[in-house]
Amino acid sequence: MPLLFTSPNAGRSASIRAQARLRAGWGVPVRDDSTVTELRAELAAAGETGAPLEGADASLQKDDLAGVVYAALAYIFWGIVPIYWRWLADVPPFQITVHRVLWCAIFVAVVSFARGRIPHLFALLRNPRILATLTLTSVLISVNWLIYIYCVASGQLVEASLGYYIVPLLSIALGVAFYGEHLSRLRLVAVVMAGAAVILKTLDVGHIPWIAPALALSFGFYGYFRKRANVDAMDGLTIETLILFPITVALVLFWTFSGTGAFHGTTLTTDALLIFGGPLTAVPLAMFASGARRIRLSTLGFLQYLAPSITLTLAIFGFGERFTRLDAVTFGCVWVALMMVALEGRLRR
Repeated sequence: MPLLFTSPNAGRSASIRAQARLRAGWGVPVRDDSTVTELRAELAAAGETGAPLEGADASLQKDDLAGVVYAALAYIFWGIVPIYWRWLADVPPFQITVHRVLWCAIFVAVVSFARGRIPHLFALLRNPRILATLTLTSVLISVNWLIYIYCVASGQLVEASLGYYIVPLLSIALGVAFYGEHLSRLRLVAVVMAGAAVILKTLDVGHIPWIAPALALSFGFYGYFRKRANVDAMDGLTIETLILFPITVALVLFWTFSGTGAFHGTTLTTDALLIFGGPLTAVPLAMFASGARRIRLSTLGFLQYLAPSITLTLAIFGFGERFTRLDAVTFGCVWVALMMVALEGRLRR
């Protein structure tokens, strides 16, 4: 995977192109450090796969060992987190997602208070554009979490892994669509190969394989709009979960009083697992934030594929999911496409 490097500021238009390229996570010229700070920030708040956080320094010449450890642990955690959600196999995925948002909101609110961020959060909430954007991203990330937990519950983690492998290629397409970025021949071939992989999967299952595209689209657009909000990752996660907090409280109370909820209606173990799902979402993000500020963006580019790779391995060898020959061809198309983009990045150096 290619290295990212900086060169003198070449103006706003160049910066915008650099932003679009940087969002794809590949080695291409980045023309100013502020672009780096703005752009690689917010995808990690999605939870399962992660992406480099705000504050990563593209000017670093070498990696700090502690930073590598923190970032790697975060990615490894996101790769094995399906094990945790499988412990809640008796709880409907929608209820798990609601509790995840609820307890995450409480946890990050406490952390924000401890960090002295409450005045800053109120200032952000008074900005109509930021509030509207974070309302949209709160819905996108909740949908992403719901689909992912559904994949765990229904034994479809192989397809979920495919979705997260597609995300960088989708980022390239978003760069073309929304930033007017020029698409090189090599990247065009890579995007076409990713599309071919989805078509192959469609022919195999006899219907549109909605899980991988849905995960990729919800996560990709989440990152796109979070970038536009230009809000710190933890602050953004706090506001996103607090926006949905009243709805989640209402749903949990309804389920509790109607006797249809898993919380306070089954076992103490289930209650504890649901509550701990909140910190489980936020703590790896904090670890990642600590790591991302200590290592190069190129190192983060290498590490970002730990999570879907671990999840894919876990799905096949741990949970016994089928991995057919056509699955091998499908994943092969995506992996080759990713290597092509990585190769292009190295050739640009």
